[in-house]
Amino acid sequence: MAEICAKHGWDYIIGFEPDKPEDISDLEKLLNPQKPAISKKVGRNDPCPCGSGKKYKKCCGINSI
Repeated sequence: MAEICAKHGWDYIIGFEPDKPEDISDLEKLLNPQKPAISKKVGRNDPCPCGSGKKYKKCCGINSI
């Protein structure tokens, strides 16, 4: 763990509690940050992303008008 923190330039404090299971969830969050969801805007005449086969304007887009 110290090697990973040193590689990324992170300061760390390590404590040992032998009676408790190791919790590395904070380290995993730092190593694998969530990426923001990016969605493409659906055009009115494009197929509906719900998979119905209809045009977006005749399916799920009917409520957004």
